[in-house]
Amino acid sequence: MMSQSLHRLFLAILSVLLLTVTAASAAADSTLTRRSAIGGDQLRLVSPGDIFQLGLFSVANHTKWFLGIWFTVSPEAVIWVANRDRPLNASSSGILALSGRGDLVLLDAASNNETVWSSNSSAAASNNETVWSSNSSAAAVAQLGDNGNLMLADAAGAVLWQSFDHPTNTYVSEMRIGKDVETGAEWSLSSWRHDHDPSAGDFRYVMDTRGSPELHIWRKERKSKTYRTGPWNGVRFSGIPEMATYKGMFEFQFTDTADEVSYMYHASVGSPPSRVVLHESGVIQRMVWNSAALGWSIFWSGPRDECDKYGVCGAFGVCNEVDAVVCGCVRGFRPRSPAEWRMRNASGGCVRSTPLQCGGGFYGLRGVKLPETHGSSVDAGASLEECRRRCLANCSCTAYAASDIRGGDGGSGCIQWCGELVDTRFIDGGQDIFVRLAMSDLATMFDGIIRGKCPMYDFETIRAATGGFHPENEIGRGGFGIVYKGQMQDGQKIAVKKLSTNNRVQGMKEFKNDVDLIARLQHRNLVRLLGCCIHYSDRILVYEYMSNKSLDNFIFDLRRRATLSWKTRMDIILGVARGLLYLHQDSRHTMIHRDLKAANVLLNGEMVAKISDFGIAKLFSNIDDNQDSTVTERIVGTFGYMAPEYAMDGMVSFMQDVYSFGVLLLEIVSGRRNQRNFNLIAHAWKLFEENKSLKLLDPTVRDDCSHEELEQAATCIQVGLLCVQESPSQRPQMAVVIPMLSQQQVPRRPLRPVVCMPVSTRDDHLNRQEDTSSNFQMIITDLEGR
Repeated sequence: MMSQSLHRLFLAILSVLLLTVTAASAAADSTLTRRSAIGGDQLRLVSPGDIFQLGLFSVANHTKWFLGIWFTVSPEAVIWVANRDRPLNASSSGILALSGRGDLVLLDAASNNETVWSSNSSAAASNNETVWSSNSSAAAVAQLGDNGNLMLADAAGAVLWQSFDHPTNTYVSEMRIGKDVETGAEWSLSSWRHDHDPSAGDFRYVMDTRGSPELHIWRKERKSKTYRTGPWNGVRFSGIPEMATYKGMFEFQFTDTADEVSYMYHASVGSPPSRVVLHESGVIQRMVWNSAALGWSIFWSGPRDECDKYGVCGAFGVCNEVDAVVCGCVRGFRPRSPAEWRMRNASGGCVRSTPLQCGGGFYGLRGVKLPETHGSSVDAGASLEECRRRCLANCSCTAYAASDIRGGDGGSGCIQWCGELVDTRFIDGGQDIFVRLAMSDLATMFDGIIRGKCPMYDFETIRAATGGFHPENEIGRGGFGIVYKGQMQDGQKIAVKKLSTNNRVQGMKEFKNDVDLIARLQHRNLVRLLGCCIHYSDRILVYEYMSNKSLDNFIFDLRRRATLSWKTRMDIILGVARGLLYLHQDSRHTMIHRDLKAANVLLNGEMVAKISDFGIAKLFSNIDDNQDSTVTERIVGTFGYMAPEYAMDGMVSFMQDVYSFGVLLLEIVSGRRNQRNFNLIAHAWKLFEENKSLKLLDPTVRDDCSHEELEQAATCIQVGLLCVQESPSQRPQMAVVIPMLSQQQVPRRPLRPVVCMPVSTRDDHLNRQEDTSSNFQMIITDLEGR
């Protein structure tokens, strides 16, 4: 106990300091110096821009008081608490001051000025310390910044202590979560015990650095992990694809050095207040202030669903929230306990169907949150191919993945797992992981797709032919993949289509469709499939090379379309018509193409037209004379070419291709694209009604046409308008179209065609899926002029 005289001196000095602050309280200062102290109702610091405030707040009916920092716009949004485990009984008793040792202290005047909190918590000031000394060389000032950080600095401005190094349940912009590798210090969150009790609760949000760094939520009471974000992949945490949508609002900074592993975010200039909170329930949420609603909007929350619960499907299990039964096994694995799985308990996980010997191959699991990396090895400097080779050479390696997804081509860097894969789930915008399987399992997986249908190429042969899929060899790209020019060792030129991995389901469907359908077809006006290649989960189709690429490169380019004479255009029109006739009628396996457009008509060196891309074609071998149409629940196609009955009602028939052919025919004749800002069909009909059809003919060829060719062009326009009639029954079959084009049969006069086209609201080449009451799925490619 201090002496009575010393105690009286202490109170006298403190009274003077409090009177000084009280007199200046209206100024709401952001700083606290050694010559001042604040207490009672005047205990308040306000950041320079009035974004944050520090003061006393109460819970439990004003019976417990805490020193905290909160947003000015939302006082209930407390981001930091000093004395979270030692509350004051009354606000009037709290005193904030700088001690003689240079510590920031909170004193309880009602308890003989006992120190209830100190910035130097490991060496808290004693009751008889000097509050202030004129010869003290300790801290000069404590200041609350506009970022919410309470900093204690010396006279030279060096930071001695800051609240950002001691988070409670919230982190905000510029605050770190992570670990100081050298000292072992952690910057982590701990939840409140209850919404009315800020003392340390049962959950912690920490950075796990044992492997590829990722954030975990731990439940202390059960000593168990409840959620993980997935590892940092150079752009975001693997299991939080929502982070990619925050551009313009936040910038993320991840540090992984020998001294520090940490994560923080920076709010962009002008962004609204934001915070990330670990709630007492164990849920972590990113919230942004909505000034219009005067409340907080939740931008992201984790765990978000059943699949986000840690390890719900056990080892080598993979969770899919959209399935009725969320847990399944990675391909090549089976449930460890089928009886427990039938009871919806998948925590026991999966075991290999075939014991793995040293060797084997890899199956690509696409679009997932990467498994827990605790115990994995990481090499940020390795290429993904080097990662594969290392994993294959290590008999203990069970899987590998890129550690950094920046730069495309599958990413770079290397994460290798040598044990069980735990807590894997499918997720939109997820990553790829390559799981090691026995060769027999890989062969079984793909054998049914390719056996007897498609000659197989070795992957390294295809890689060499395309220069390693070099961007300079890229000759086309679409929603389902990229096409490269290649040359085999014998000089043969090929076109290599590497299917997109963005949609694991659709990519495999297109691969199967192309192999199943085009391998059966042989016609001069259909592109020829030479072979295919399956390399782990890469799916590649090899076609004959068409040196003049696609028709749209000619007819929609002002300079190049001038090189297309009317004779060449007519040959292309008839070639496409003959190819469609073969598909609809002459082939043993009649089918509808469903995506006929200029981009899917390829031209060889002699300008012979060949229809390509059968990834969404539909086989109609079961159609008989009494049923020539059906209804589909999956709408696929391209804006401007889709028949109205198909786009609106899902009605599928051969007339769907006829409509697309009519649009293409008008485009070839005119050299203009049918698109949103120019309705080619309406324009052609207007000229036809005015007996000015030949004004539609491309001016680059019109003056060079003979009288017979002009008549032929007028016939083509009339046939095109017949093909785009609103009712399918009013459109001619391809078997009739060809004689009309050849002027062997006189076309009838068309009716006014429908000019209201279905409009996609998304960007170029973007797939759109919508659920309606009829459970329709729409995948519409939206073309724009080049």
